[in-house]
Parts: sequence; C-alpha cells; structure tokens
Amino acid sequence: MSDRDGGAGRPQLTDIAERAGVSLATVDRVINRRKGVKERTRVRVLEAASALGYLSEGEAARYGGERPPNIVVLLPAGTNPYLRLLGDRLRERVARSGQGDPVLRCFFIESFNARALAEALRRNAGWADGIIFFAIEHPEVREAAAEVAAQGTRLVSIVSDLGGSPGIAHVGLDNRAVGRTAGLLIGRLAGRNGGAVALVAGSRHYRAHSEREAGFLSIQEELFPDLRVIGMREGHDDAGQNYRHAMALFEQAPDLVGIYNVGGSSGGITRAMRECGKQDLVFIGHGLTTDTRRAMAEGTMDAIFDQDPDTLIDRAIRCMATPGDLPRPLKLDIYFRENLP
Repeated sequence: MSDRDGGAGRPQLTDIAERAGVSLATVDRVINRRKGVKERTRVRVLEAASALGYLSEGEAARYGGERPPNIVVLLPAGTNPYLRLLGDRLRERVARSGQGDPVLRCFFIESFNARALAEALRRNAGWADGIIFFAIEHPEVREAAAEVAAQGTRLVSIVSDLGGSPGIAHVGLDNRAVGRTAGLLIGRLAGRNGGAVALVAGSRHYRAHSEREAGFLSIQEELFPDLRVIGMREGHDDAGQNYRHAMALFEQAPDLVGIYNVGGSSGGITRAMRECGKQDLVFIGHGLTTDTRRAMAEGTMDAIFDQDPDTLIDRAIRCMATPGDLPRPLKLDIYFRENLP
C-alpha cells in the first residue's frame, strides 16, 4: 500500500475504492503502478483519487500517462565481483532514472539454487512486466519460466540461457566461440612443448560454463594434442573455493602450464599463483573488475574476457520492448595488460 494512506484527515485508499466502485486491491495496483488493471478502470481510479485530493493535478497527469514497464532483474548472490559490478550498475541506473523510464528492481538469489530461482520467477511475475535473469539449466527453472512466460511476463536470460526455450530471449556471448578462443590463446601462449592445462568453472548447471568448456576442449583436441587437459573443477564462483582448487592443481600437476577460469572470482586463483610462485602459468579469466585488473597489471593474468555490464543491461531491457526479435550475440571484449581501458 502507498505510505500516504492512513494520515488523519486525508483521503484513504478505501475512499478511492468506494468512489471508483472497485476493490481496494485494484486501487493499490493503480496507485503503485502495478500491471493487471484495464485502462478504463485505471482512468476511473485516477479520476477518483484526483477528485478526493489524494493526487494533485500534476501527480494525476503523471499517473495518467502510459505506464512504464516494471522490470525485475534476478542475479546470483555470492562473492563474484562481476555480478557485484552488475548490481552496482543497476543501482546507478535506478538512481538516475526519470519519468517514463522502466521501473527496475534488482534481487540477488542464492547462487546455483534452481528451486530458489524458480520461486523468484513466480514470485515476481505478479508485479513485473518483464524479468531479466541468469538461467540455471534445471527442470524446475524450465517449468517456472514456461509458466511465467505463458502468463504474459516477458523473460530475457542474460549471460547463461536455457538452451533456446520458446518465448525466452537471450542476451550474452557466443559461449562456445568464447571457449575456443580461450583454448587458442592458452595453446599459443603456453607453447607446443606439452604439459597440463586446467579449467575451473562456477557450475555446469550454467549452460554458459558448459558451452565454454566444450569449445575449449574442441580446439585443444584439434590444434594442441600435446597439451593434457585436466577435468573441469567447479568452484561455484567463490574465491575461497577457487583458491583451494588452484592449490590442489599445483600439487596434482607439476607440469601445469595454463588455467582457464570459465566463471568468475579469479582472485582466488591469482592468490594461489602468487603464494606458490606460479606467475609463469598462462591464466585467462572472465570479467574486467578491480581484482582482475590488478592481477593483469602485475602480470598474474594474461587475458580477460569481458562483456560490458551497461551494454548487457541495455540490450536486455530493449529486448523487453521487442518480443519476437532474436538478439545477436554480444561482442566479446578481450583485454591484455597493454590495452586495459
């Protein structure tokens, strides 16, 4: 309910409901600009609110315009610096939004928890005209997404998708090509004298991570057969877990020549590299953030793959207004120490 309701001597939402001949819930939806109200009903409620003095003339005029879309963004919680950066950029966008801009809400959902994501999709569909979310490859998420889309809520997955599910647009990279690019770089930079290369990921439940792994493996087999690939370890985009995985890899494979962090939180791996004097390893990761920029400047990381967070958000929001369009993959930005912006 609006916090204006309940002041002594002021019109109440119940007064507006009685005058407009609608339910209190309908008045609440109109005043809080929620979806699900017919245009003629919305006009009747606004006229009643204006006549009773609940809304000023200027407020009534603003409410009378076309309602901007309500958009919810669901991001995985955790220590991944790139996701924190994405959340910060969303908050900045909300702070500078003006009249007519989409109404944005951002929520962090427990990482890699399919049930939590499915519940969040259903819970937010009542308010949101559209939901932007990191998809988890899981039957519960597929079912919830299909249900929400069928009810008319526009869905756009970002970074990781649901494998071309109908009615769900996707904004992100061509992740198989990204994995092949990482494999090519490590193969070229590590040389052709053999050795082991390792992959660390958040989780294979992110289709983006499994596709990057597949691309990496394919080019290693084609062009660098002398390199021995160690099976991918899942660090759940947690710096502590990634640190422990890196330390175990150094012990397991003394001939380790390269690491590709398919997911985020590369700081755990660079910490292990510094502690063990492994700066000669070729290390490639994702997300241009404070920690990866520092690692790049000091020479611990060799390359960073990035997708600009503002571009990602812009494209996802534009998808809401153009249902049916299939967005092209985002441009992959590759940074080395010499071209850091």
